[in-house]
Amino acid sequence: MKTQSFKSLPILGLAAIAIVGCNGFSKMLKDANLVKYSVTPNPLQDNGDSVAVNITAHYPAKFFAKKAAVTVTPTLKMSDGSTVALKSINLVGENAKGEGQKVHYDQGGSVNYTTKVAFSNPMKMDELDINATLTNNNKQFPSMKIADGTIATALLIQNDDKVIAAKDNFQKTITERDTTRIFYVISQSNVRPAQMSSEEMKKFKEFVDMGTRDGYTWDGIRVDAYASPDGETEFNAHLADDRAKTAIKAVREMFKDMKIEVEKTDEKGKMRKERMPVDSKLSQEDFYKVAQTGMDWIGFQTLVQNSNIKGKELILGVLSMYTDHDQRMKQIKGMAQTYTELADDILPKLRRAIIILDAEKKSRSDAQISALAISHPDSLSVEELLYAGTLTTDMNQKLSIYKAAEKNYPNDWRCANNAGYAEMMLNKASDAAGDFAQADHLSPNNPVVQNNLGVVARWKGDRAGAMSYYAKATGAGPEVAYNMGLVDIQTGHYADAVTQTSGYNTFNSALAKVLNSDPNGAKTTLDASNDQSAMASYLRAIICARTSDKDGMITNLKAAINKDASLAQTAKTDCEFLKYKDDTDFKAAIQ
Repeated sequence: MKTQSFKSLPILGLAAIAIVGCNGFSKMLKDANLVKYSVTPNPLQDNGDSVAVNITAHYPAKFFAKKAAVTVTPTLKMSDGSTVALKSINLVGENAKGEGQKVHYDQGGSVNYTTKVAFSNPMKMDELDINATLTNNNKQFPSMKIADGTIATALLIQNDDKVIAAKDNFQKTITERDTTRIFYVISQSNVRPAQMSSEEMKKFKEFVDMGTRDGYTWDGIRVDAYASPDGETEFNAHLADDRAKTAIKAVREMFKDMKIEVEKTDEKGKMRKERMPVDSKLSQEDFYKVAQTGMDWIGFQTLVQNSNIKGKELILGVLSMYTDHDQRMKQIKGMAQTYTELADDILPKLRRAIIILDAEKKSRSDAQISALAISHPDSLSVEELLYAGTLTTDMNQKLSIYKAAEKNYPNDWRCANNAGYAEMMLNKASDAAGDFAQADHLSPNNPVVQNNLGVVARWKGDRAGAMSYYAKATGAGPEVAYNMGLVDIQTGHYADAVTQTSGYNTFNSALAKVLNSDPNGAKTTLDASNDQSAMASYLRAIICARTSDKDGMITNLKAAINKDASLAQTAKTDCEFLKYKDDTDFKAAIQ
């Protein structure tokens, strides 16, 4: 018995060895290359400061041992030599112990893996490897490269945010108007001397005096002449026409004789007073236009309505009931006491000619305003100062003008806002933030200011804050949507970025289309932008690379590097050109 038992031990040992050999572990290690991996996207891509890693592993039939347990760890191998192990996943055979996703032996199977990792610059030329361990015996599978990466084209975004300058209300020409009246005696059309020296006429002449001194351009005189509606229709029509003629004649004669006293410098440089006539066109017949004449029922109704005359409701009732002139007057004259009040208080005010003089006041010239904005800004109105800022393309000069406006008109939000605008254009974001805060204090929740505060927030890296400001900037203009599109680029919302920037042909609107997989649309936008900068040439090279236009890529890369030599190094680590990394022409272009 003992001998028999002793002999049986080797047999059992051999059986155990056979079982170990048949468990399939060694075969898995040997056939690891049969596992197929697909990575989307490949190369990897920075998407809103993070890189999404999406892997599908395809395990063939008869590969995954029934009792096998495998820990798979995707790993990023950085361009600087460091590695980043991503989250691990456990896989188990159908009869294995422990937790994990099952993979069947007979039919094999697919395993999907997704994670995200924060982007860092060494990722620009990294690679994605698969490292796996057979945990049953702690054996390592051969490391396998499954993807290249990482494309970081979104980082090319330019700070071309649309800061909004508040508009001025400056007018080069201001319409001016003055009116006077000449009143007539009942049934007469002659102008009484007293009417030409009335207080109303004196003020009219003062307007002409002032306009002459200030260089007004006289546009014309309109005359409306009326008769009170208490006479016969035909007589009143002729009477109103005659009153228009006599009013014109009287005013023309007045302007013929009118002199303006002005100060002039004589040949010796001394100031002396001189009387000069007013513009001769004011006394010319063709300068006058008769507009309306006739009986003034509308004026009559208005005066009655605003009066305290007894029976005025009856009078107004007659006006609404009858349209015929004779019927109206018959009914009104039948109200004896009431008509007496009308004759004394209302009707005399309707026997008149109205003289309306239109003019244009010219502003200072652009040259004068520009000069004064620098030398004597306190002599200009706020509208003139804000307008002066639009007359120069020198951003430092703009800032000087807007700062002067801010000093002289501290309660006008536009001055602080526009100073902030100029500061942003000069990359002085901290200074701009203070001015925009002041503008917000003076005009809380103003959409223009909210937009500008949003730009400052984005420049400081506060994208959520920027979007919050933009949400309150509705109505400020199309600039708001564009600025939101820049945040969309940075957060990886490329389709939204394309929509938001669609109203502009800029580098960034083209970049959004590249990132949204529309290289042809990007080319059209970039060409329309007429942007000839180094970065625009570099983006054109990327577009050509994506459309397999090698010649175009090389040409644009050379143009970009010629304008900015640092872009040669950028191209060396840019996975947009990964498939050309061993190309002789590409290597020559980036040397």
